[in-house]
Amino acid sequence: MRVCRTHSSAVNNVRTVSDTKRAFYTIHTRPINSIYRRVVEELMVEMHLLAVNADFRYDPFYALGVFTSFHRFMQAYRPEPDIASIFDGLCKALQDDPQRYRQDAARLESLANRSSAQEIMGWLEQSESIAEFNDLQEQARAVANNPDFKYSRLFAIGLFTLLELADADLVKDETRRTEALKRICTALNLSEDKLQKDLELYRSNLEKMAQARIVMEDVLKAERKKREERERAKTATSSTPSDSTEASGGATPGT
Repeated sequence: MRVCRTHSSAVNNVRTVSDTKRAFYTIHTRPINSIYRRVVEELMVEMHLLAVNADFRYDPFYALGVFTSFHRFMQAYRPEPDIASIFDGLCKALQDDPQRYRQDAARLESLANRSSAQEIMGWLEQSESIAEFNDLQEQARAVANNPDFKYSRLFAIGLFTLLELADADLVKDETRRTEALKRICTALNLSEDKLQKDLELYRSNLEKMAQARIVMEDVLKAERKKREERERAKTATSSTPSDSTEASGGATPGT
């Protein structure tokens, strides 16, 4: 019986998605535009489910995936200062440090910006090393050697971002992109099929979000135009009584 109570207590102590959402809206109290609210909450749920998984371990590649995914989908959000607040709230709601994500993402971005795609692949394959990033390379090695590694879509986005920053033309070429990702999956012992499918969905969703932003901008322009027309009409209407008064005022002395 004691074992059952201990197990039950452990299960009850696991934070729920509702706990995380409640924490987020306590931290970030400003309203979020509807089209972006879904993005934020879907990412929040994805991160929450990973965080409570016994096999999941935070790593810089995952951090880069979270950071990149969030900022790509939140591009053009207004008011712009709220973007940082929403990201902070997202991480803190998961009882994590947003600065850790930013710093790890920045280091990997720095690595990618100074390297070619071939160098990135060699670095992940452990055939090349860059002294300044030895600790990050060690984490890549740990992933490859961990049979229980908890793969995630966000981890895949982090790897994709490395390639994209190193060589934007490569990721636009389907043949070269597929071959590069195949090498990376082999190096890190990842499922190529799953990673490719996750990245296809990611890229497709980015395109859909870009289209949604265009539609939203058109709607906002139309609303602004209507407001301006109403203001002009109101101004014209308010000036009409004055003209009428002057006209009638001219006839008054004769009575």
